[in-house]
Amino acid sequence: MTYDEQLAQRIRQYFSSSQDIVEKPMFGGLAFLLGGHMCVGTNDHRLMARVGPRHYDRALKEMYTTIMDFTGKPLKGFVYVEPEAITTDPALYKWIRHCENFVRSLPPK
Repeated sequence: MTYDEQLAQRIRQYFSSSQDIVEKPMFGGLAFLLGGHMCVGTNDHRLMARVGPRHYDRALKEMYTTIMDFTGKPLKGFVYVEPEAITTDPALYKWIRHCENFVRSLPPK
């Protein structure tokens, strides 16, 4: 399992007031589950972002995003966000907020 501890810490800071966040090794990195649903994570130095199927194509048009293909097959609704796009906390938090909004729209587990 390889992930960026500094990025993980920045994600922890974002979720510091949330009670329903669980960290779990997933996708070869560290995932943050919100209410039991994978929300975001870090793999190597990238952000794993669950944007949802509706916003998937739009997210891929953003600079420094790529298809999340951890299994060799693209995961619809998930993108990798390269470090260049999340150098500041506001830039990172924009992505996390988007993922959080999607995950909160899912039925409870």
